[in-house]
Amino acid sequence: MQTKKSLKTPTKLRLTTLPDGYVDLLTDLKARIRSAQVKAAISVNRELVSLYWRIGREILKRQDQEGWGAKIIERLSKDLSKSFPNMKGFTPRNLLFMRAFADAWHDEEFVKQLASQIPWFHNVRLIQLVKDHAEREWYIRQTIESGWSRNILVMQIESDLYNRQEKATSNFNLTLPPPQSDLAENTLKDPYIFDFLGLGKDAAEREVERELLVHIRQFLLELGVGFAFVGSQYHLEVGDADYYVDLLFYHLKLRAYVVIDLKIGKFMPEYAGKMNFYLSAVDDLLRHPDDQPSIGMILCKTRNEVVAEYALRDLKKPIGIAGYQLTRMLPKDLKTSLPTIEELEAELVEPDAKKEN
Repeated sequence: MQTKKSLKTPTKLRLTTLPDGYVDLLTDLKARIRSAQVKAAISVNRELVSLYWRIGREILKRQDQEGWGAKIIERLSKDLSKSFPNMKGFTPRNLLFMRAFADAWHDEEFVKQLASQIPWFHNVRLIQLVKDHAEREWYIRQTIESGWSRNILVMQIESDLYNRQEKATSNFNLTLPPPQSDLAENTLKDPYIFDFLGLGKDAAEREVERELLVHIRQFLLELGVGFAFVGSQYHLEVGDADYYVDLLFYHLKLRAYVVIDLKIGKFMPEYAGKMNFYLSAVDDLLRHPDDQPSIGMILCKTRNEVVAEYALRDLKKPIGIAGYQLTRMLPKDLKTSLPTIEELEAELVEPDAKKEN
């Protein structure tokens, strides 16, 4: 009798309250999850992110084709969590993120080749903060290349790094051969954000330079991937006279020295001539035969683009001119075109006003 009673227990599940196709979906998802566990440990990021995308795609498909509402997300969460108690990713909130993730990227091959190369919650933050597909993809590629943590990724998004790239004035296309000119162009941004210094707007040049050295890790992060610090007030002896470069770096990808000259005010044309002199000296005194031509970066509080272009026009040395800010000015719109989690929940609740699942 006990055996018969135990066999009857599963028939008491309230399947009649579920929409058509739910049981098939649950069975299919369980099989997919078990398959993923067999192929690789579920903690391996690539497999996990790909799995989350497939779950999100299935949820999207059922909602679009069969009009499933929000309550089904809660039920799915409970059933999957019960079936896989050691996995913590099947909360209603995370299932909604999976749905948003699948809605953000329709191409599974893209997810496998790129999006799955960064951790899941990196992807979640990108969905929340970045609305443009091309911009979001750019941040994914930069995260892979630079190894950004989630906090660093968010900081770069908030500083509008995407829109600051390649905005500086330079003569790289005239003074460097491709692809070196393109690589050099990619190292520049405008403006540079030095808000980590905690300095007022009236700080002196030497004070800014000193604080950059104190915060060298953040400074290198703002400069970008590949910069190696060589020295500050780097001594150069030319014609029995002493000269000092504000900041000297070596760029590992460009295979070239990078001279940085800091100016506290607006750009003046004579700064370009001075930088041209520094680069000639660095090329003669420091450059190895295998190194590429040294590059100059003039960082000023402000610059007039026309004046900057005129100053660089006939110079033979590669020089870039960009601005910098001591305080962060956030972009006006960080709101994603995809809804926030609260908006997602509100959107999914709406169909329930029309029918009960």
